[in-house]
Amino acid sequence: MEDWHDKHYAFFQNRQCECFPCHETADPENFNCLFCYCPLYALGEGCKGNFRYTESGIKDCSACLIPHIRGNYGYITDRFSEVARLAAKKEQP
Repeated sequence: MEDWHDKHYAFFQNRQCECFPCHETADPENFNCLFCYCPLYALGEGCKGNFRYTESGIKDCSACLIPHIRGNYGYITDRFSEVARLAAKKEQP
């Protein structure tokens, strides 16, 4: 497995975005915009992030920084197989 820690593709920041930073953070210099829309959202409760469900049943991730922490690129990409399993077409019996 390739070491991604010093790779430019593992971190992206868009300070010109109207929403930057989209989550409250004490460390805006290391706020990663690469996973602007979290790929783990589809895992529901299995995402292991700091989320809650609203009264209407919508997942609210506004308190979660997992996809926005500079060092979490590997954590996110290592879980892509879980997301792929959800997206896989299942054979109907």
